[in-house]
Amino acid sequence: MDLLNTLVEKGLRRELPTREEALAVLATSDDDLLDVVAAAGKVRRQWFGRRVKLNYLVNLKSGLCPEDCSYCSQRLGSKAEILKYTWLKPEEASEAAAAGVAGGAKRVCLVASGRGPTDRDVDRVGKTIAAIKEQNEGVEVCACLGLLSDGQAERLRDAGADAYNHNLNTSEATYGQITKTHTYADRVDTVQKAHAAGLSACSGLIAGMGESDEDLVDVVYSLRELDPDSVPVNFLIPFEGTPLAKEWNLTPQRALRILAMVRFVCPDVEVRLAGGREVHLRSMQPLALHLVNSIFLGDYLTSEGQAGQADLDMIADAGFEVEGAGTTTLPKHRSDVAGSGAAAASSGSPCGSGGGSGSVCGSGSASASTADSGAAGCGSACGGCSGHAEPVAAAAASGDAADAAPVQAAAGEVRPELVAVRRRGTGTDLAPNA
Repeated sequence: MDLLNTLVEKGLRRELPTREEALAVLATSDDDLLDVVAAAGKVRRQWFGRRVKLNYLVNLKSGLCPEDCSYCSQRLGSKAEILKYTWLKPEEASEAAAAGVAGGAKRVCLVASGRGPTDRDVDRVGKTIAAIKEQNEGVEVCACLGLLSDGQAERLRDAGADAYNHNLNTSEATYGQITKTHTYADRVDTVQKAHAAGLSACSGLIAGMGESDEDLVDVVYSLRELDPDSVPVNFLIPFEGTPLAKEWNLTPQRALRILAMVRFVCPDVEVRLAGGREVHLRSMQPLALHLVNSIFLGDYLTSEGQAGQADLDMIADAGFEVEGAGTTTLPKHRSDVAGSGAAAASSGSPCGSGGGSGSVCGSGSASASTADSGAAGCGSACGGCSGHAEPVAAAAASGDAADAAPVQAAAGEVRPELVAVRRRGTGTDLAPNA
């Protein structure tokens, strides 16, 4: 197919496809699906080989968000039965993070519900970052706290944060239909603040909210222009008790085409398979590994994910390998620029990590730990409002971190419905996927 040959050539050169080409990927037939996956897979392997980065989220504060994001189970007025709690203590968050690291996660994402952090919240998160890094040498930490005020990104960077996540979620044209308590421009501004401060910017989308192909292409092109290092692709989980509870618009085939389109538009970026993969890709998840180079490990924040060990088995069975702690995720041309940008930011100079029409998207991450996260906070977060949880909590708690494999519930104990609401949180003694 001439279209796919052209897209592969452009991806290997890091050249932006035309909008018509991106739309054509979404319009391909199911008969051509394996050809689309194979073509995008060539681009993925060029820049990331067969490595898969694992990410893990720790939910610092859950529920009671004042924002009204329609997809979020923690939104203002949500009737979803989710766990609600205030800030975790640094030692609790560090213990939860250790569970993810023991399972192979390179990055821990700290998520908190709410519109955005106060300065006191930033101080609190700084102490948590210090506790996590003291216990887990070399781990990357990404913060996801909602809309940032002036100076807060710099304070997070100085506290040891490596990245900041804030998703655009959908196109500018349709954003007002999804959220009314803040604007699309607010989200763009926060990503730009993180970038300018020298943090690795992480920003992605949620597919399946009733958007058109044009909306999907619009938001991915906007992300490329913003030039984040990481692009999480979430698939809507229609939680009961939210306005989008009845939106079941995705098939596994469409989800794969969306991932392929993102890879073609952002060829050398960490494209992360995020919330909703088990629900919408189901048995076709292994095919997605040919398109993405990063996933969340374990459960979602407010719904069951597949067991952490099943994730690791899937990666191995598909012929991929977990990315090691000593490996740089991004290709050299991006990681060099990102590093110089951080150095420039710390010296007071503008961030040098690129952007503009000649640039491409890039690398960050997230994962999850417990119940939920908030609209401008979690809703903009690593896993949309889906996040991920502690697949290795029991092993880490027992101290067997070196041999820890993600804990799997016994046969018959895993809930058959993936959209079951989780009512447990950090510090409970329930095994993951219980």
